[in-house]
Amino acid sequence: MSQSCHDFDDEINFLSEISPNDLSWDQHRSNAEDVAVLYNRNIEFTKYADRINGCSGYLKFAVSDGKLVLKEVWFCRVRHCPVCQWRRSLKMRAMMYKNIDRVIQEYPAHRWVFLTLTVKNPHVKDLKSTLNLMNKGWKRLIESNRFENVVDGSIRTTEITRPKKKNEQMEVHPHFHAMLLVKSTYFNRDYIKQADWIEMWSKAMRLTYTPQVHVKAVKPNKKKTHEQNTGTLHSAILETFKYSVKPSDMLAYDDQGEWLCEVTKQTHRMRFLSTGGVLKDILSEDITNQEMIAPDSDKEQLEADEDKPRFRFTYVPQYRRYVFNPNLND
Repeated sequence: MSQSCHDFDDEINFLSEISPNDLSWDQHRSNAEDVAVLYNRNIEFTKYADRINGCSGYLKFAVSDGKLVLKEVWFCRVRHCPVCQWRRSLKMRAMMYKNIDRVIQEYPAHRWVFLTLTVKNPHVKDLKSTLNLMNKGWKRLIESNRFENVVDGSIRTTEITRPKKKNEQMEVHPHFHAMLLVKSTYFNRDYIKQADWIEMWSKAMRLTYTPQVHVKAVKPNKKKTHEQNTGTLHSAILETFKYSVKPSDMLAYDDQGEWLCEVTKQTHRMRFLSTGGVLKDILSEDITNQEMIAPDSDKEQLEADEDKPRFRFTYVPQYRRYVFNPNLND
């Protein structure tokens, strides 16, 4: 493990300089620090600020094959903590990557369709009621004959973004991302055009306006290699399992955390993942601390290197980076 020092202080060794692959820790922990400041401005949410301030304050690594391997860290598990969102999304993607080949082997003739369903932007104080209506609409959609005839499995996630226009800064844009496992007949006699998806979603939601719906088929291209086709599918997975609320949206505008706190209140105890059909229970929102430490690892890998020394890095707000702390090594 090579070390490099910061120019102005030879005693300071930053994690991102020792291990450039771990730069993301600096970025997400820095965002978490900013989010905690916003929570601290509302007495109702100071408990979240306290938890986030303690989240991933230190990281303990072992060295394996010349690389740092994370072994110990405490996560606050606040839903909108940027660090915890990041680690959860990594684990969800890893679970999908692990299961996707099995699904393809079991259903070789089936294909994937990536669907995004939206509604008009409500005020942030109407978010919970809007999400409840969308959940009911989704249930009606998946129980419709046309959906059931061609879709054998589904995975649906919820994302909430913030409109970019300043006069809409206290609004929200809730939408669903869904990966659908469809029969091969979807691309001939049972094909559902985008206009039909719009009509089906509008009917399921009982809307009096035309909603925005995006649909994209993810099917093998005979001119591409297996790796390229797999990459296309993985891109759809990345889009489906990204942050439920982006840190950039939480921190946008100088609103003293009003939008973030209201989103937190409105989404309290709500589930943002739904699975159905042959994909039911393929994923779970209940992710352990250990799984967040090593999203890509199985139990045996997690228990490896237990007897090796630990190297500790501490997050230092002054630098907004993790610094090697040899005095606290194991």
